[in-house]
Amino acid sequence: MMRYAWQVLRLGALATVLAVSAGCAATPEDIDAIRATAEEAKQTAAEAQAAAARAESKADAAERAAADAKGCCRDNSEKIDRMFKKSMYK
Repeated sequence: MMRYAWQVLRLGALATVLAVSAGCAATPEDIDAIRATAEEAKQTAAEAQAAAARAESKADAAERAAADAKGCCRDNSEKIDRMFKKSMYK
């Protein structure tokens, strides 16, 4: 069991060294491409955030409209009930 743990530890250390070496071997063109991709991702995130804000605003407006409609419906139901009760007494 201990031998297996050492093998895993050595492979992990080797993978770390290779990853760091590969990261350091990036050319300026690679760095520019990475930077451009990061800027594109940043722009996409900003657009998504703006779209989410617009959607939230529309959802809030829809919620207010639904609450208004519910209140109107409740008022109409009460009026109908009163009219029905009046007609029953006559």
